[in-house]
Amino acid sequence: MCDPNLNSPSLTVSREALRDTMARAGYPNSSIGDAELALVELVVNAWRHGLTAAPVVLVAVVRGTLRVTVADRSPVLPEQRKPDPFAQSGRGLMLVEGLMHRWGAEPQKLGKRVWFELDGAA
Repeated sequence: MCDPNLNSPSLTVSREALRDTMARAGYPNSSIGDAELALVELVVNAWRHGLTAAPVVLVAVVRGTLRVTVADRSPVLPEQRKPDPFAQSGRGLMLVEGLMHRWGAEPQKLGKRVWFELDGAA
């Protein structure tokens, strides 16, 4: 859970980099908005559950596919699960799954990387 001593993450630079990269690659505004929402989910999860005040964010378009990666210090990999319909949280990764083409998580030497991909604009 979230450490109350950690400050909330600043998303401004990551969101600007994402929007700029996607606009230059020709993605429509609707896709940019969807990817921005997915990025915010991953960064907030890294902050809240990964106890990482400044998660590392990588944004790239490779061979026509956007890939966004967020790294944190927690070794716990997220699971695909059905949320409790009465829970007040736990739907973020379902949102990412619904908006993006693919997502996943990979362990690192220290922590993990959670990523999503969006295929290029047709």
